[in-house]
Amino acid sequence: MERHPLDPLTADEISTARTVLAEAGKVGDTTRFPLVVLDEPDRHTVAAHRPGDPVVRRVRVTLLDRATGVSAEAVVDLTARALVAWRELAAEEDGQPPILFEEYELCDAIVKADPDWRRAMADRGIDDATIGRAVATPLAAGHFGRPEESGRRLLRSLTFLRCDETDNPFAHPVAGLVADVDLTERRVLRLLDTGPVPVPAECGRYDPARTGPARTDLRPLEITQPEGPSFTLDGHHLRWQNWELRLDFNAREGLVLHQVGIRDGERLRPVLHRAALAEMAVPYAEPDPGRNWVCYLDAGEYLLGRNANALRRGCDCLGEIRYLDAVLSDDLGRPETLPNAVCLHEEDTGLLWKHTNIFDATGETSVVSRRSRRLVISYITTLGNYDYGFYWYLYQDGTIAFEAKSTGIVQTSATEPGQSTPHATEVAPGLQAPYHQHLFCARLDVAVDGFGNTVEEVEAVRLPPGEDNPNGNAFTVRATPVTSGADGGRLAKPASGRTWRVVNPARFNRMGRPVAYTLVPQPNPLLLAAPGSSVARRVAYATRHLWVTRYAPERRYPDGDHPNQHPGGAGVTAWAAADEPLENTDLTLWHTFGPTHLPRLEDWPVMPVDGTGFTLRPTGFFDRNPALDLPPEGGAHCHG
Repeated sequence: MERHPLDPLTADEISTARTVLAEAGKVGDTTRFPLVVLDEPDRHTVAAHRPGDPVVRRVRVTLLDRATGVSAEAVVDLTARALVAWRELAAEEDGQPPILFEEYELCDAIVKADPDWRRAMADRGIDDATIGRAVATPLAAGHFGRPEESGRRLLRSLTFLRCDETDNPFAHPVAGLVADVDLTERRVLRLLDTGPVPVPAECGRYDPARTGPARTDLRPLEITQPEGPSFTLDGHHLRWQNWELRLDFNAREGLVLHQVGIRDGERLRPVLHRAALAEMAVPYAEPDPGRNWVCYLDAGEYLLGRNANALRRGCDCLGEIRYLDAVLSDDLGRPETLPNAVCLHEEDTGLLWKHTNIFDATGETSVVSRRSRRLVISYITTLGNYDYGFYWYLYQDGTIAFEAKSTGIVQTSATEPGQSTPHATEVAPGLQAPYHQHLFCARLDVAVDGFGNTVEEVEAVRLPPGEDNPNGNAFTVRATPVTSGADGGRLAKPASGRTWRVVNPARFNRMGRPVAYTLVPQPNPLLLAAPGSSVARRVAYATRHLWVTRYAPERRYPDGDHPNQHPGGAGVTAWAAADEPLENTDLTLWHTFGPTHLPRLEDWPVMPVDGTGFTLRPTGFFDRNPALDLPPEGGAHCHG
């Protein structure tokens, strides 16, 4: 098969990277590989590629020596089988590599072997027989400037209990107990014990055997496409309804869309060079010393793609489905295949356009309508208690949308039953679900009809009454270009319908206006942690709904390359400080969105899906409705 510069890594390529590093003397018995991803070529190099051209493949590898705690990053040229770059990381300044899968079990074992932790459990009436049912969770430590933690590879561990191996541990938090675990020295560095609190006793199971009889009045719903789906997949090159794009999947971001373009007549017009969910922060609101450090960076600390699910037909996706496997690296740098990582299918989404012509006397064409269909490209990942479904939608009218669906189990803490707290919801007796936020950040390398783009902030403006507005009814639109990096952090404004229009000043529609796509946000509260706090320093991207920066291939993530235990200040805020010009140039949009979750009783013991996202809509990109050529629906369901 013809190779492309943006194809996902293969098993042979992952093995080659490990071999090259081993031959260079960089791999020993205690070496681990927290992250192995494609080193993507510059967008202009990719745009110039033609079928048959030679392809140079490189990989970026993050390594960790478990015996010493020393970490490094490397670049391996797979084509030349050569190590071309190597740099040791200074943990305090650069941060730590992502958390290894094997460190989950290591953390649990270290905590349970600690004598002080065992005494604290005994003080709570939890004896040696019960300790076997405890779960010591491997939670990201953050960065709080404590000298005794400087340079150490840490996890902070909360403790939960289970009635048995099938029980939901989040129903039984052991409050007031935090173990700070040094993963290199394999010991508890510090145990915080603020005193016993009753462990909630009520079970949190949600399996059918414990939730009562299932409903009996739900009849089958079948989705069939007798002639198969309307999309075609050639390797990782996808075509559907004028859309063309390339699919990728990596350990950190999970699903990535490359070279997204739409065919308009004889021309394939680019819209996005690259699109992915680049980070998601989950900061919690409790000020209690046992919980005031909790904030997860799920992409950079835990890896969205590495934690992805193997999807199941009829459960996670419904309809005429095509799956794609993902090839990733395990902790030892060896390839492993995740089957059915990505799901492709089509969905009916209701009405696309319709008109009833009341002036048509013949009645023959008085009612014309077309139904909307969308292509869904999705995957699901599980990160501790939460499960997230991530969905890219392509529509027949040129719209692109993204949706994040949060489900799973809320994280919990314990209080005396009936005791209220201003920072949580009591979802069962003595069981608190803390307030928190899900702050997603999408990286959008825009290419609207080409790479030279400008962002305009657009909002509706009320005009004052006067000679030109005698009845006071007039309003207009104000478009303000975002011209400099220092001004590139923008806030949503629902009261004026603020959006961000990405225009190409060199391409014009038939009305003589620059072609454009508009980012339409779903504005929610931004980061609620106090300015200057540890969370605010490390999740600085979430202080704005949008950041506009100059594109550069090394600008990959909004919080920097190594956010685990990083002190903060990397990523979009550093790039904005450079104050680069942003007009008519290569741009990246970093869009922050997501809910502030105030848990409900209905979110326990397992949470119904909560969706959030954004939309990219063509705005003068086409000369008229691009879905006029859709055929009418056939079948009795449309004609009576």
